[in-house]
Amino acid sequence: MAFLTLDRNKLEKNFRFLQNLFEKHNIRWTIVSKLLCGYKPYLEVLHDMGVERLCDSRISNLKMIKEISPDIETFYIKPPAQGNVDDIVKYADLSFNTEIETIKALSIEAKKQNKVHKVLIMIEMGELREGVLREEFLDFYESVFELPNIEVIGIGTNLTCMYGVLPSHDKLIQLSLYVKVIEAKFNRKIPFISGGTSVTIPLIFQNLLPADINHFRVGESFFMGTEPYHNEPIEGMCTNIFELSAEIIELTEKPVVPDGELGENLKGDTMTFNEEDRANTSFRAILDLGVLDVDEDQARLQDKSIEIVGSSSDVLVVDLGENKQNYKVGDYIKFDLGYLAILRIMNSRYIEKRIK
Repeated sequence: MAFLTLDRNKLEKNFRFLQNLFEKHNIRWTIVSKLLCGYKPYLEVLHDMGVERLCDSRISNLKMIKEISPDIETFYIKPPAQGNVDDIVKYADLSFNTEIETIKALSIEAKKQNKVHKVLIMIEMGELREGVLREEFLDFYESVFELPNIEVIGIGTNLTCMYGVLPSHDKLIQLSLYVKVIEAKFNRKIPFISGGTSVTIPLIFQNLLPADINHFRVGESFFMGTEPYHNEPIEGMCTNIFELSAEIIELTEKPVVPDGELGENLKGDTMTFNEEDRANTSFRAILDLGVLDVDEDQARLQDKSIEIVGSSSDVLVVDLGENKQNYKVGDYIKFDLGYLAILRIMNSRYIEKRIK
């Protein structure tokens, strides 16, 4: 078997660290919980910590959050599909939007549900993902302001996620200027400028964050203790919140080089081997998880004396060398994990999830 463990105490330490950081700079923040894939026990850990706002990109996850506590403020953080507007209004207190026809549909549905649905409009700032084009932004906002049962509470942007466009002081200044223009033109207050994510946190430490940026959406830094701007740990935060343990289900001394004509493997790769190793052997451990469960490129063995040498959909193969550590069948091999590795494990119903 294999299981993933979340360390509650370390996660809470990260929560308090970020809470203090943002409070010090008069910034509100919302945790992006999509890494947890709606897993109720882990979401309950967040609730028990006192988390008041959660972002997610899946309606089913927002529904689970509301089942845990209707008082948690929920954000739907990608442009809604028009076919889902009824559930968006039902389970999301706020949604991020870029299409006027979708916001019109949200307005009609909010009226049906006797609600005021909050929206945050995303603007395109160079990442070429979701966002209203800058030259069309004022006309877009004017159209949204006229809709009933819709409250525009902010403007935001998304950087780094797709092409890796990094946030900068100049880009975020541009974002805040759009809000000033909107407020002056329409005589309306826009409470939130959501220009911050995990990748923007270094700008706080460098005193480069424009003062008007007052909302952050944070997932990676909270769960991983790292900032993706420099791909480094944040001093004072825990980086090993999650740990993967995989059981050895076979351990045998085998040849290093496979025997037979080689074609493409499961992942479409054609492997090559050094013929000088053909006479060599090593101890190989077969682990009870595979590429169906984990992104092996982001699964880092804690024991640096061994290495992953292969995988299939159901198993991972680890070369133990001479097995000086005296591993045996039934022992567990432990891994530290990158963000995408955790995401795939959380989305796998085959891997048990535990809380430490």
